[in-house]
Amino acid sequence: MFKTINIGVIGCGRISGAYLSMANHFPGLQITACADLDVNIAKAKAAEFNVPKSCSVDELLHDDAIDLVLNLTIPQAHFPVSMRILQSGKHVYLEKPLGINREEGRQIVEEAARRNVRVGCAPDTFMGSGIQTARKLIDDGAIGRPLAFTAFMMSRGHESWHPQPEFFYQPGAGPMFDMGPYYLTALLNLLGPVRRLTGAASIAIPVRTITSEPKRGQTFAVQTPDHIVGTMEFESGCIGTIITTFATMHPMYDGNQPIVIYGESGTLRVPDPNLFDGAVHLRNADDADWREIKPMFATGYGRGIGVADMVHAIHARRPSRASGEQAMAVLDLMEGFLDSAASGQAFTPTLRYERPESMRGSEFGSAITS
Repeated sequence: MFKTINIGVIGCGRISGAYLSMANHFPGLQITACADLDVNIAKAKAAEFNVPKSCSVDELLHDDAIDLVLNLTIPQAHFPVSMRILQSGKHVYLEKPLGINREEGRQIVEEAARRNVRVGCAPDTFMGSGIQTARKLIDDGAIGRPLAFTAFMMSRGHESWHPQPEFFYQPGAGPMFDMGPYYLTALLNLLGPVRRLTGAASIAIPVRTITSEPKRGQTFAVQTPDHIVGTMEFESGCIGTIITTFATMHPMYDGNQPIVIYGESGTLRVPDPNLFDGAVHLRNADDADWREIKPMFATGYGRGIGVADMVHAIHARRPSRASGEQAMAVLDLMEGFLDSAASGQAFTPTLRYERPESMRGSEFGSAITS
Protein backbone atom coordinates (compact mmCIF):
# COMPACT_ATOMS: atom_id res chain seq x y z
CA MET A 1 0.00 0.00 0.00
CA PHE A 2 1.36 3.40 -0.91
CA LYS A 3 1.84 6.43 1.32
CA THR A 4 -1.30 8.41 2.17
CA ILE A 5 -1.49 11.83 0.50
CA ASN A 6 -2.53 14.73 2.72
CA ILE A 7 -5.19 16.92 1.15
CA GLY A 8 -6.32 20.46 1.89
CA VAL A 9 -9.59 22.05 0.78
CA ILE A 10 -9.92 25.66 -0.36
CA GLY A 11 -13.54 26.76 -0.67
CA CYS A 12 -15.98 25.38 1.90
CA GLY A 13 -19.25 26.14 0.14
CA ARG A 14 -22.10 23.86 -0.85
CA ILE A 15 -20.13 21.40 -3.02
CA SER A 16 -17.41 20.81 -0.41
CA GLY A 17 -19.66 18.54 1.64
CA ALA A 18 -19.94 16.11 -1.27
CA TYR A 19 -16.15 15.67 -1.30
CA LEU A 20 -15.65 15.70 2.46
CA SER A 21 -18.35 13.08 3.05
CA MET A 22 -16.75 10.63 0.58
CA ALA A 23 -13.04 11.12 1.28
CA ASN A 24 -12.75 8.51 4.02
CA HIS A 25 -14.10 5.82 1.70
CA PHE A 26 -11.06 5.96 -0.56
CA PRO A 27 -7.73 4.40 0.48
CA GLY A 28 -4.75 6.72 0.35
CA LEU A 29 -6.69 9.96 0.94
CA GLN A 30 -6.57 12.04 4.12
CA ILE A 31 -8.16 15.49 4.25
CA THR A 32 -6.22 17.38 6.88
CA ALA A 33 -7.25 21.04 6.51
CA CYS A 34 -10.11 23.27 5.38
CA ALA A 35 -9.64 26.88 4.28
CA ASP A 36 -11.99 29.59 3.08
CA LEU A 37 -11.99 33.36 2.65
CA ASP A 38 -14.31 33.28 5.65
CA VAL A 39 -12.37 31.34 8.29
CA ASN A 40 -15.56 30.78 10.31
CA ILE A 41 -17.04 28.85 7.37
CA ALA A 42 -13.88 26.74 7.18
CA LYS A 43 -14.04 26.12 10.91
CA ALA A 44 -17.67 24.98 10.73
CA LYS A 45 -17.01 22.65 7.80
CA ALA A 46 -13.96 21.14 9.49
CA ALA A 47 -15.99 20.48 12.62
CA GLU A 48 -18.86 18.93 10.64
CA PHE A 49 -16.58 16.43 8.87
CA ASN A 50 -13.94 15.89 11.58
CA VAL A 51 -11.14 17.54 9.60
CA PRO A 52 -8.23 18.19 11.99
CA LYS A 53 -7.44 21.77 10.95
CA SER A 54 -9.21 24.92 9.74
CA CYS A 55 -7.17 27.90 8.61
CA SER A 56 -6.76 30.77 6.17
CA VAL A 57 -5.92 30.17 2.51
CA ASP A 58 -2.39 31.51 3.04
CA GLU A 59 -1.80 29.14 5.96
CA LEU A 60 -2.95 26.15 3.95
CA LEU A 61 -0.71 27.03 0.99
CA HIS A 62 2.31 27.38 3.28
CA ASP A 63 1.67 24.06 5.04
CA ASP A 64 4.42 21.72 3.79
CA ALA A 65 2.53 18.68 5.09
CA ILE A 66 -0.22 19.15 2.49
CA ASP A 67 0.52 17.46 -0.84
CA LEU A 68 -2.66 18.12 -2.84
CA VAL A 69 -5.31 20.85 -2.69
CA LEU A 70 -8.96 20.63 -3.69
CA ASN A 71 -9.94 23.95 -5.27
CA LEU A 72 -13.70 24.16 -4.65
CA THR A 73 -14.07 27.91 -5.16
CA ILE A 74 -16.50 29.59 -7.58
CA PRO A 75 -15.57 29.42 -11.30
CA GLN A 76 -14.24 32.98 -11.43
CA ALA A 77 -11.70 32.06 -8.73
CA HIS A 78 -10.57 28.76 -10.23
CA PHE A 79 -7.67 30.27 -12.18
CA PRO A 80 -6.07 32.56 -9.58
CA VAL A 81 -6.47 30.04 -6.75
CA SER A 82 -5.17 27.13 -8.84
CA MET A 83 -2.13 29.13 -9.93
CA ARG A 84 -1.31 29.90 -6.29
CA ILE A 85 -1.67 26.22 -5.39
CA LEU A 86 0.65 25.15 -8.21
CA GLN A 87 3.17 27.86 -7.37
CA SER A 88 3.26 26.50 -3.81
CA GLY A 89 4.45 23.18 -5.27
CA LYS A 90 1.25 21.23 -4.58
CA HIS A 91 -0.95 19.14 -6.85
CA VAL A 92 -4.40 20.61 -7.52
CA TYR A 93 -7.81 19.08 -8.22
CA LEU A 94 -10.51 21.56 -9.22
CA GLU A 95 -14.24 21.63 -9.39
CA LYS A 96 -15.32 22.20 -12.99
CA PRO A 97 -14.68 24.12 -15.13
CA LEU A 98 -10.90 24.21 -15.42
CA GLY A 99 -11.14 27.96 -16.12
CA ILE A 100 -13.62 30.47 -17.48
CA ASN A 101 -11.85 30.44 -20.86
CA ARG A 102 -9.28 28.30 -22.64
CA GLU A 103 -6.42 30.73 -21.93
CA GLU A 104 -6.90 30.24 -18.18
CA GLY A 105 -7.02 26.48 -18.66
CA ARG A 106 -3.90 26.51 -20.83
CA GLN A 107 -1.93 28.46 -18.24
CA ILE A 108 -2.96 26.09 -15.43
CA VAL A 109 -1.92 22.98 -17.38
CA GLU A 110 1.38 24.56 -18.47
CA GLU A 111 2.21 25.79 -14.95
CA ALA A 112 1.66 22.29 -13.57
CA ALA A 113 3.97 20.81 -16.20
CA ARG A 114 6.66 23.38 -15.37
CA ARG A 115 6.52 22.51 -11.69
CA ASN A 116 6.20 18.74 -12.21
CA VAL A 117 2.91 18.49 -10.31
CA ARG A 118 -0.51 17.20 -11.36
CA VAL A 119 -3.77 18.88 -12.30
CA GLY A 120 -7.07 17.04 -11.97
CA CYS A 121 -10.53 18.40 -12.61
CA ALA A 122 -14.17 17.45 -12.19
CA PRO A 123 -16.38 15.96 -13.30
CA ASP A 124 -15.50 12.45 -12.25
CA THR A 125 -19.05 11.17 -12.69
CA PHE A 126 -18.01 9.52 -15.97
CA MET A 127 -16.03 7.07 -13.81
CA GLY A 128 -19.25 5.68 -12.31
CA SER A 129 -21.06 2.55 -13.42
CA GLY A 130 -23.55 4.42 -15.63
CA ILE A 131 -21.20 5.95 -18.20
CA GLN A 132 -18.63 3.15 -17.90
CA THR A 133 -21.27 0.49 -18.66
CA ALA A 134 -22.54 2.49 -21.64
CA ARG A 135 -18.98 2.94 -22.90
CA LYS A 136 -18.26 -0.79 -22.72
CA LEU A 137 -21.45 -1.59 -24.63
CA ILE A 138 -20.49 0.85 -27.39
CA ASP A 139 -16.88 -0.37 -27.49
CA ASP A 140 -18.06 -3.99 -27.65
CA GLY A 141 -20.33 -3.22 -30.63
CA ALA A 142 -23.67 -3.71 -28.85
CA ILE A 143 -25.36 -1.04 -31.04
CA GLY A 144 -23.05 -1.28 -34.02
CA ARG A 145 -21.28 1.84 -35.27
CA PRO A 146 -22.65 4.96 -33.50
CA LEU A 147 -24.36 7.21 -36.05
CA ALA A 148 -26.19 9.88 -34.05
CA PHE A 149 -26.84 11.16 -30.53
CA THR A 150 -28.94 13.60 -28.56
CA ALA A 151 -27.84 15.16 -25.27
CA PHE A 152 -30.29 17.47 -23.49
CA MET A 153 -29.70 19.36 -20.24
CA MET A 154 -32.85 21.47 -19.96
CA SER A 155 -34.01 23.34 -16.87
CA ARG A 156 -35.23 26.73 -15.64
CA GLY A 157 -32.04 27.55 -13.77
CA HIS A 158 -30.81 27.80 -10.19
CA GLU A 159 -32.51 30.86 -8.71
CA SER A 160 -35.40 28.83 -7.31
CA TRP A 161 -33.18 26.75 -4.98
CA HIS A 162 -29.62 28.05 -4.70
CA PRO A 163 -28.94 30.63 -1.93
CA GLN A 164 -26.40 32.52 -4.10
CA PRO A 165 -27.51 31.92 -7.71
CA GLU A 166 -26.00 35.01 -9.35
CA PHE A 167 -22.63 33.45 -10.22
CA PHE A 168 -24.36 30.78 -12.33
CA TYR A 169 -25.21 33.53 -14.82
CA GLN A 170 -21.79 35.16 -15.10
CA PRO A 171 -19.01 34.43 -17.64
CA GLY A 172 -17.51 31.05 -16.90
CA ALA A 173 -20.88 29.69 -15.84
CA GLY A 174 -24.26 29.56 -17.58
CA PRO A 175 -25.68 26.17 -18.57
CA MET A 176 -22.78 25.28 -20.86
CA PHE A 177 -19.98 25.94 -18.37
CA ASP A 178 -21.98 24.78 -15.33
CA MET A 179 -23.58 21.58 -16.64
CA GLY A 180 -21.87 21.16 -20.00
CA PRO A 181 -18.77 19.56 -18.42
CA TYR A 182 -20.85 16.54 -17.32
CA TYR A 183 -22.40 16.04 -20.75
CA LEU A 184 -19.30 16.75 -22.84
CA THR A 185 -17.04 14.62 -20.65
CA ALA A 186 -19.51 11.75 -20.96
CA LEU A 187 -19.80 12.16 -24.75
CA LEU A 188 -16.01 12.27 -25.19
CA ASN A 189 -15.66 9.08 -23.14
CA LEU A 190 -18.43 7.39 -25.09
CA LEU A 191 -17.58 8.56 -28.62
CA GLY A 192 -13.98 9.80 -28.64
CA PRO A 193 -12.52 13.00 -30.17
CA VAL A 194 -14.62 15.71 -31.82
CA ARG A 195 -13.89 16.80 -35.42
CA ARG A 196 -15.93 20.01 -35.39
CA LEU A 197 -18.97 21.67 -33.87
CA THR A 198 -21.39 24.53 -34.37
CA GLY A 199 -23.27 26.58 -31.82
CA ALA A 200 -26.12 29.03 -31.39
CA ALA A 201 -26.58 30.90 -28.12
CA SER A 202 -28.78 33.56 -26.56
CA ILE A 203 -29.59 35.28 -23.31
CA ALA A 204 -33.17 34.10 -23.32
CA ILE A 205 -34.17 35.56 -19.93
CA PRO A 206 -32.10 38.76 -19.43
CA VAL A 207 -33.28 39.49 -15.87
CA ARG A 208 -33.78 36.80 -13.24
CA THR A 209 -35.81 36.97 -10.03
CA ILE A 210 -34.55 34.96 -7.06
CA THR A 211 -37.22 32.84 -5.37
CA SER A 212 -34.90 31.03 -2.93
CA GLU A 213 -33.85 32.20 0.51
CA PRO A 214 -32.27 34.41 1.75
CA LYS A 215 -32.49 36.66 -1.35
CA ARG A 216 -36.11 36.04 -2.33
CA GLY A 217 -37.45 38.84 -4.53
CA GLN A 218 -34.07 40.25 -5.56
CA THR A 219 -33.33 40.53 -9.28
CA PHE A 220 -30.08 40.38 -11.26
CA ALA A 221 -28.95 40.68 -14.87
CA VAL A 222 -27.81 37.60 -16.80
CA GLN A 223 -24.31 38.19 -18.18
CA THR A 224 -23.67 35.04 -20.23
CA PRO A 225 -25.86 32.96 -22.58
CA ASP A 226 -28.46 30.96 -20.69
CA HIS A 227 -29.58 28.92 -23.74
CA ILE A 228 -27.08 27.12 -26.00
CA VAL A 229 -27.78 24.65 -28.80
CA GLY A 230 -25.02 22.89 -30.72
CA THR A 231 -24.21 20.20 -33.23
CA MET A 232 -21.18 17.96 -32.83
CA GLU A 233 -19.42 15.79 -35.39
CA PHE A 234 -17.09 13.18 -33.90
CA GLU A 235 -14.08 11.78 -35.71
CA SER A 236 -15.86 8.42 -35.72
CA GLY A 237 -18.55 9.94 -37.95
CA CYS A 238 -21.22 10.14 -35.24
CA ILE A 239 -23.17 13.42 -35.51
CA GLY A 240 -25.69 14.78 -33.03
CA THR A 241 -27.24 17.62 -31.09
CA ILE A 242 -26.59 19.00 -27.61
CA ILE A 243 -28.75 21.50 -25.71
CA THR A 244 -27.79 23.14 -22.44
CA THR A 245 -30.32 25.64 -21.15
CA PHE A 246 -31.54 27.45 -18.05
CA ALA A 247 -34.52 28.84 -19.94
CA THR A 248 -37.04 25.99 -20.31
CA MET A 249 -39.90 24.49 -18.33
CA HIS A 250 -41.19 20.90 -18.41
CA PRO A 251 -38.75 19.48 -21.01
CA MET A 252 -40.19 16.62 -23.03
CA TYR A 253 -37.47 14.04 -22.43
CA ASP A 254 -36.58 11.50 -19.77
CA GLY A 255 -34.52 13.44 -17.25
CA ASN A 256 -33.06 10.17 -15.92
CA GLN A 257 -31.58 9.28 -19.32
CA PRO A 258 -30.85 12.58 -21.10
CA ILE A 259 -28.27 11.13 -23.52
CA VAL A 260 -29.26 8.73 -26.30
CA ILE A 261 -26.76 7.09 -28.67
CA TYR A 262 -28.16 5.72 -31.95
CA GLY A 263 -26.16 2.99 -33.69
CA GLU A 264 -26.42 0.95 -36.88
CA SER A 265 -28.02 -1.98 -35.08
CA GLY A 266 -29.44 -0.54 -31.87
CA THR A 267 -29.98 2.39 -29.53
CA LEU A 268 -28.58 3.09 -26.08
CA ARG A 269 -30.23 5.24 -23.41
CA VAL A 270 -27.54 6.63 -21.11
CA PRO A 271 -28.13 7.75 -17.50
CA ASP A 272 -27.73 11.28 -16.20
CA PRO A 273 -24.01 12.19 -16.50
CA ASN A 274 -24.36 14.40 -13.42
CA LEU A 275 -24.67 11.17 -11.40
CA PHE A 276 -22.35 8.20 -10.98
CA ASP A 277 -24.83 5.37 -11.30
CA GLY A 278 -28.13 4.91 -13.11
CA ALA A 279 -29.87 2.52 -15.44
CA VAL A 280 -28.55 1.88 -18.95
CA HIS A 281 -31.13 0.66 -21.46
CA LEU A 282 -30.42 -1.07 -24.77
CA ARG A 283 -32.76 -1.83 -27.64
CA ASN A 284 -31.61 -3.66 -30.75
CA ALA A 285 -33.38 -3.94 -34.08
CA ASP A 286 -35.32 -7.10 -33.21
CA ASP A 287 -36.13 -6.20 -29.59
CA ALA A 288 -39.79 -5.68 -28.75
CA ASP A 289 -38.87 -3.32 -25.91
CA TRP A 290 -35.95 -1.80 -24.01
CA ARG A 291 -33.68 -4.05 -21.93
CA GLU A 292 -32.08 -2.75 -18.75
CA ILE A 293 -28.41 -3.69 -18.66
CA LYS A 294 -26.87 -4.85 -15.41
CA PRO A 295 -24.02 -2.54 -14.28
CA MET A 296 -20.69 -3.84 -15.51
CA PHE A 297 -18.60 -1.73 -13.10
CA ALA A 298 -18.56 -0.93 -9.40
CA THR A 299 -21.49 1.14 -8.14
CA GLY A 300 -21.63 3.49 -5.18
CA TYR A 301 -18.91 5.94 -6.17
CA GLY A 302 -19.35 9.61 -5.28
CA ARG A 303 -17.49 12.92 -5.56
CA GLY A 304 -13.89 12.14 -4.83
CA ILE A 305 -13.31 9.09 -7.04
CA GLY A 306 -11.46 11.41 -9.44
CA VAL A 307 -9.22 12.56 -6.59
CA ALA A 308 -8.62 8.95 -5.51
CA ASP A 309 -7.72 8.00 -9.07
CA MET A 310 -5.36 10.99 -9.26
CA VAL A 311 -3.61 9.89 -6.05
CA HIS A 312 -3.26 6.33 -7.37
CA ALA A 313 -1.98 7.70 -10.69
CA ILE A 314 0.65 9.84 -8.96
CA HIS A 315 2.04 6.77 -7.18
CA ALA A 316 1.76 4.53 -10.25
CA ARG A 317 3.20 7.22 -12.54
CA ARG A 318 0.33 6.80 -14.99
CA PRO A 319 -2.13 9.32 -16.43
CA SER A 320 -5.14 10.05 -14.24
CA ARG A 321 -8.62 9.79 -15.73
CA ALA A 322 -10.21 13.07 -14.56
CA SER A 323 -7.11 14.88 -15.78
CA GLY A 324 -6.34 18.49 -16.51
CA GLU A 325 -5.84 17.53 -20.15
CA GLN A 326 -9.35 16.10 -20.41
CA ALA A 327 -10.80 19.15 -18.65
CA MET A 328 -8.88 21.37 -21.07
CA ALA A 329 -10.41 19.52 -24.04
CA VAL A 330 -13.88 20.04 -22.54
CA LEU A 331 -13.15 23.73 -21.89
CA ASP A 332 -12.00 24.12 -25.49
CA LEU A 333 -15.31 22.67 -26.73
CA MET A 334 -17.45 24.75 -24.36
CA GLU A 335 -15.83 27.98 -25.47
CA GLY A 336 -16.03 26.68 -29.02
CA PHE A 337 -19.85 26.65 -28.87
CA LEU A 338 -19.83 30.31 -27.84
CA ASP A 339 -17.17 31.16 -30.46
CA SER A 340 -19.26 29.50 -33.16
CA ALA A 341 -22.40 31.29 -32.01
CA ALA A 342 -20.62 34.64 -32.17
CA SER A 343 -18.93 34.06 -35.54
CA GLY A 344 -21.54 32.02 -37.36
CA GLN A 345 -18.77 29.60 -38.35
CA ALA A 346 -18.04 25.99 -37.41
CA PHE A 347 -15.39 25.50 -34.72
CA THR A 348 -12.54 22.98 -34.93
CA PRO A 349 -11.02 21.84 -31.60
CA THR A 350 -7.63 23.42 -30.92
CA LEU A 351 -6.07 20.35 -29.26
CA ARG A 352 -6.07 16.60 -29.51
CA TYR A 353 -8.19 14.53 -27.12
CA GLU A 354 -7.40 10.98 -26.01
CA ARG A 355 -9.93 8.91 -24.08
CA PRO A 356 -8.73 7.86 -20.63
CA GLU A 357 -8.46 4.19 -19.75
CA SER A 358 -11.77 2.58 -18.84
CA MET A 359 -12.43 1.69 -15.20
CA ARG A 360 -11.62 -1.62 -13.52
CA GLY A 361 -14.15 -2.78 -10.96
CA SER A 362 -11.77 -3.62 -8.12
CA GLU A 363 -9.46 -0.66 -8.59
CA PHE A 364 -10.35 1.27 -5.45
CA GLY A 365 -11.39 -1.52 -3.11
CA SER A 366 -14.72 -2.95 -2.07
CA ALA A 367 -15.40 -0.25 0.53
CA ILE A 368 -16.92 1.99 -2.10
CA THR A 369 -18.91 -0.58 -4.04
CA SER A 370 -22.49 -1.50 -3.38
